[in-house]
Parts: sequence; structure tokens; C-alpha cells
Amino acid sequence: MSGWPFADSPDYGDSGDRGVPEVSPPNQAPDQQGRAAGDIGDSRDTLAPSRPRISWTAAELVAEEFPEPRWAVPGIVPQGCTLLAGPPKVGKSWLTLDLGVSVATGGKALGRLDVPAGPVLYLALEDPPRRLKDRLLKVLAGDPAPATMTLATTCPPLPERGDKRIAAWLAQHPDARLVVVDVFTRMRGPKPPGSRDYEADYAAVAQMKAVADAYGVALILVTHVRKQEADDFLETVSGTNGLAGAADAVAVLRRPRGKADGELCITGRDVEEATYALEFVADLGAWQLLEGPAAEHVLANTRATILAAVRQEPGIRPRLIANATKLEHGLVKKTVQRMVDAGQLVTDGNGRYFLPVSPVSPVPGVSGVSAEDEEEG
Repeated sequence: MSGWPFADSPDYGDSGDRGVPEVSPPNQAPDQQGRAAGDIGDSRDTLAPSRPRISWTAAELVAEEFPEPRWAVPGIVPQGCTLLAGPPKVGKSWLTLDLGVSVATGGKALGRLDVPAGPVLYLALEDPPRRLKDRLLKVLAGDPAPATMTLATTCPPLPERGDKRIAAWLAQHPDARLVVVDVFTRMRGPKPPGSRDYEADYAAVAQMKAVADAYGVALILVTHVRKQEADDFLETVSGTNGLAGAADAVAVLRRPRGKADGELCITGRDVEEATYALEFVADLGAWQLLEGPAAEHVLANTRATILAAVRQEPGIRPRLIANATKLEHGLVKKTVQRMVDAGQLVTDGNGRYFLPVSPVSPVPGVSGVSAEDEEEG
């Protein structure tokens, strides 16, 4: 049988119970195993290795000893459900595939972070097998392919019990550390009739989070960002706030114009909010973490980008600079003020920015003409 349960079954992907694996999680009591094949709505009996405790007195809760969460990538990908968003073709698939290989082999994630080894399930729902193989070979860079990494190019959507399919794999791999769904849109299915957008978004992510919580793994759901820019990177995630609200962590990958090819902005319940500077190494098909704050890598070229925008449109305002350059509005506002302080820009005091007036360098054999002379003429 394939490592991806029933992946070759003729009924794979059909609705109802046909082709859907019967999930009997490890350490489940015999009287629960019959209910494990029941309706997906009874998620705890279906997915969880055991029914968790859900209430305590205050004194009991203080005295309770809870295990530390397991990180797939320490400091970046925690146990639970992480939403990873980014524009099309920004490199989200390269990032998650590299993380998957790093976790499966116990190597270094992002070129620098040691990660504990464990089985990985990678659902590449937009890639044909040929493209997935080509990407994998590039990421492996000549290293052996890990047998502990299962890759699949199809999965039933949530309305057809796709979460059960993932739970079945996790039941067979109790030491698994990471599951990647790339992209979540392919798996979530249509919105239930009559439901509101926020409720549907929240419910879809919560359904996947239930699997991650039941098996104590990290689950990455890859999604997109909307076209409109926003000061808060959370507001750039495509869809309603229900997506981010249901997830344990949210990460946004973007490519600012600067020395760092990308930035990874992260926040979450168990993750310290941070922005990491990344460099994309095309030969390896891998993102690598750069040392130091992201701002140190992007500031110089951020100023160059802003100067180009002001040169193109003198008197431009920060909001229009942000729209034209795809830089964050907040970053533009801070940077133009620093550039004014450094003499790189001037402002009229009403939020409009200009290049400083400077004499034109004389050309040999031609009388020098200053900017003031040009204005008088």
C-alpha cells in the first residue's frame, strides 16, 4: 500500500464513506474504534488518539503538568495550524518543500536552524508528479531522498472527508512532525450553503486545526494574499479574518525590493511576532535565513526604491509611494522621514516629498547651469 492511505483506490476522492479510510488512532479503547468510522462531525472519536480532558478547577489547572509544544521548526513553525500566505509565484512552495525535507531528514531548516527529524506528509495539490519530482531533486541537491517523507498530488476536499484522509496517515505515523497542504484552497471545497464568509473561513481552518491538535503535529496551510496592501501583514491574507482567527499562527512571505529577496513575517499564539530576512538561492531552490534584523537588509534598497518613485513623480505622498513600489505604507512613512533627516528628500510639510535641489555638475567645454538658472529661464 502507498504511504498515502488508499491513494490508488478507484474510489479515492468520492464523497461519502467510499474510499475514505477507517481511522483507528493508536491507543484507542476498543469501544471507541467502532465510533471512529462514524461521521466526521464526531471529530474527537474519529481523529484523536484519546479523548482529551476539557475542564478543570482553577486549582487543578494550576497544578496540571502539560507537555511543551513540539516545534517542526523551532521559533517559526509550531505545533498546531499555521497559515502561510504570499503572492503567486513568490516561492511559497519552494519554502514549504524545503522545510518538509529538512524535517524529514532532521537537517537544517532555512540553511541555519537545526530541526528534529520526523515523518512528513506533503500535499502538493497544484503540482503534477513530474514538476514535484523536479522540485524535490533540486531541493535535495544530491542528497538521498528521505523515506520518511510522503508526497501526494491529490486529496479529497473537506466536504468529502479529506481531513480523515490526513488523520489516517497520521494514525499510521504516530511520530509525524509536519503536514503541509499546498494549497489549502484546493482542499477546503465550496462554502456551505447559507453560511457567512467569516464563519465558513473560520470553520474550514478549525477543521484542519482539529487534526493537528489531535495528533500533536505542525500543520501548514498554504494560501494567498489579496492584491491590496495593508500596514498590518495579517490584513493582507486573502479571505476574511476568520482564516487567521482560527489558525494558531500566521506567516506571510513577501519579496520587498531590497538586498533580502524576501521577508517572512510571523505572529501567533505560541510564536513571538517577528520578521525574518530570507535569501532565495535559485541553484538550490531554497530560502535561507539571513543574520540580523530584516530591516538591516532592506533599508538601503528601500531608500533607493523610494528615491526612484519620487524622481518619477515629484511631490508624491507616502501612500502613493507604497502603492507604486509595493512597499508597506508604514515602512514608507518611517523611511521618508529618515531620508528627510538625512538630506536625501525634502518635504513641503503637507505630506509631499521631493528630491533635494542641487546644482548640475558642469560638463567640460560648457558653462555650468544651476537648477536656479533653469527655473528662472
